[in-house]
Amino acid sequence: MTNIQPPNSQSNYQSNDPLNDEALQDSASTQPPFVDDHEFSIRLADNKGYDGLTFEVIEAEVAEGKRVVSRGVYLAPNLITTLSLLSGFYSILASTQGEFYKASLAIFLSAILDGADGRVARMLNAQSPFGEQYDSLADMLAFGIAPAILIYSFALEPLGRIGLGCAFVFTACGAFRLARFNVQIGEVDKKYFVGLASPLAAILVTSAVMVAVDHNQWIGQYDTAVMFLFAAWVVICGLLMVSNVKYYSFKEFDKKKVPFVVLIIGVLVMSIVLYDIPVGILAIGIIYALSGIVTTLKAKSEK
Repeated sequence: MTNIQPPNSQSNYQSNDPLNDEALQDSASTQPPFVDDHEFSIRLADNKGYDGLTFEVIEAEVAEGKRVVSRGVYLAPNLITTLSLLSGFYSILASTQGEFYKASLAIFLSAILDGADGRVARMLNAQSPFGEQYDSLADMLAFGIAPAILIYSFALEPLGRIGLGCAFVFTACGAFRLARFNVQIGEVDKKYFVGLASPLAAILVTSAVMVAVDHNQWIGQYDTAVMFLFAAWVVICGLLMVSNVKYYSFKEFDKKKVPFVVLIIGVLVMSIVLYDIPVGILAIGIIYALSGIVTTLKAKSEK
């Protein structure tokens, strides 16, 4: 009579020595696919990198169409994101100390670095789930919290709870915008942003503060009106972030040829902006914000 051996108490995906478990090697090319989410989660949790006091990132990602466990982070894009985070942090400190122009410039630097980290990640094929989440957290500080503190410290504090509420609306909308963006990665057309992107909303708020600082000789005569204008402005910018208005993302703009006259127009626009940079940036930002609204209304009218 044939003896039937009972199944091994150790499952196929658990080895007695996790150090020798080839299924958890760092090399994505040798990693087998895991179809079952529960099985994959167990493998991820059993990884030796979770044992003891360690400093390691272990995450699930897709490589060559297969779901794999990987260790570590990509250095270049995450360092750029860290610089963006630092700029946002410095902006908050500068705002609380009354150095509004420095705070504004720090937010602009964060916006430049935020655009750079994504491009570097794509160029180096260094995109990862950790990088996406880290970038969103840095954006929350630099483009959700820092601009709100800047405009509150500059203009809204005398309004008391009204000013506090208006600044918080912007921060909350920034959080909603980033959370929605994260859950819609891969689900929406990359050519467009659904809602005003948080860096652009931050630039609208920041450039308005810079214009007020540069032209305070006439703004000082209308302090109350200016405070309520800033209160309305920060709420509008916040609501545009969580709206369903579509804005062109320019992510594929650099891959397409345009008529030569567009280059000439670009040079003329840059020349105008250089005459008064904060006013020029604010004007371009307002035009861009209005363009999405006009395009959306036009598309609805044609249906």
